[in-house]
Amino acid sequence: MSFMELFRQSATYNLFRLLAKQLEDFFETLGEIGIRFWQVLRFILKGELQWKLIIEQCSRFAVDSLPITLSIVGMTCIIIAMQVAPEMVKQGGEKYVGMLMAITITRELGAIMSGFAIISMIGSAYASEVATMRVTEQVDALKVLKVNPVKYLFVPRVVAGFLMMPVIVTVSSFFGLICGGLAAYISAHVSKLNYISSVWQGLYIKDINVALFKSSLFGAAISLISCVCGYLAYGGAKGVGLSTTKAVVWSFVAIAIIDYIIAMIFFF
Repeated sequence: MSFMELFRQSATYNLFRLLAKQLEDFFETLGEIGIRFWQVLRFILKGELQWKLIIEQCSRFAVDSLPITLSIVGMTCIIIAMQVAPEMVKQGGEKYVGMLMAITITRELGAIMSGFAIISMIGSAYASEVATMRVTEQVDALKVLKVNPVKYLFVPRVVAGFLMMPVIVTVSSFFGLICGGLAAYISAHVSKLNYISSVWQGLYIKDINVALFKSSLFGAAISLISCVCGYLAYGGAKGVGLSTTKAVVWSFVAIAIIDYIIAMIFFF
C-alpha cells in the first residue's frame, strides 16, 4: 500500500477533508446570499412587488410571532431588573433604575432578543418551507411556469421582515420596560414615579432611531438568509433539516455582526 493510500485512510486526512468541505460550504452560502440580495434589491428598486404576498407575510411575521417575542423579551427584562434594581437601591441609585433599563432595552435588549425569537420561529419556518419546495421540485415547477422564484419566494419575505421587525421591536421594548418596572418595584420597591421619570432622562431620539434602523436590517437579514439556506437544500428530508439548522446559525451570526457594526458607527 502506497503512502498516499495510507494517508487517505488517516484521521488527519479526514479532518482536512471535513474542514475543506465546511470552508467550501461557507463561501458557497456567502456568495449565494450576496447574489440573492442583489436580485431582491433589483426587484424592489424596480417596484416589482406583489403586495398581496407581502401583506400575508407581514401578518405572519408580526402577528404570529408576537406572543413568543413578548414572552422572551418580557422575561429577560424581568430577570435583569430583579438583579440590577436591588443593587442600585443599595448604592442610592434608585432614580437611575428606569434610565438603565431604558438604555439597555432600547439599544440592545429589545432588538437582539426579538431577533432571536424571530429566528427561532419565523426564520426556521421560512427555511424549511423553501427547502421543502426545493427538494420536492416545486421550485422547478415555478420556473417551468415562468415564475421567478426570487420574486415569488424571496422578495415578499424580505420586504415583510424589513417592514415589520421595527414594529415588533417597538412593541416588545415597550412591554419590556413595563415588565422591568414591575420587577423593580417588587424586588427593590422602586417607586413607579421614579422609574417612569428616569426612563426619559436617559432615552434619546437617536437611540430610538438607531434601534428601529437596526431592527429593519435584522428583519431583512433573517428573511434573506433563511430563504437562501432553504433554497440551497438538497437530499430530501435530511436536507430540509440541515438547511433549517444552517439558516438559524447563519441568522444568529448575521445579527451579531450587524449589531456590532451599528454599535461601532453610532456609539463608538
